[in-house]
Amino acid sequence: MARVFSTLMFLSFISIAVKANFKPSTPSNFIKSSCSITTYPTLCVESLSLYATTIQKDPHQLVQTALSVSINKTQSTKTFVSKCLKFKGLKAREYAALHDCVEEISDSVDRLSKSIKELKLCKVKGEDFRWHISNVETWVSSALTDETTCGDGFAGNALNGKIKGSIRARMVNVAQVTSNALSLVNHYAEKH
Repeated sequence: MARVFSTLMFLSFISIAVKANFKPSTPSNFIKSSCSITTYPTLCVESLSLYATTIQKDPHQLVQTALSVSINKTQSTKTFVSKCLKFKGLKAREYAALHDCVEEISDSVDRLSKSIKELKLCKVKGEDFRWHISNVETWVSSALTDETTCGDGFAGNALNGKIKGSIRARMVNVAQVTSNALSLVNHYAEKH
């Protein structure tokens, strides 16, 4: 009886030890692990977890989804800023900043679109992969610069109020999502 009890205790101990060190390999854990290398990991996990069933544990699909999320957020922000241009009573400085911002965001949408198309060519290894992924990195980096430039147009005291606050908040979010996408692209490039 003592021997059976000892054996059961030993097996229980082993079972607990294994469970404590075992992390199931799920799409959600893959996303969390991948997002840990980004500048905004919480936002990364929040924005990509909705697509866990699509991403699974595929690094290529993770990057493609991150870029898609970025372009969707950027396009939505472009629509918002375009609507702000139609507000009555805008000061000349506000109108100019909004107009410039729409142009910058349009450029960002274009660059992100190109990066998604280029990423589809990255399924191969070797020199072709390096060439295509380098293009993706360049376009995503340029898109991030465009987004930051738009946000900078609303800096200082010349523009105050709700428009400035609304646009800056959206642009910060868009820039953070794009920054995360760029980190994931760079990490994907390093691994291949």
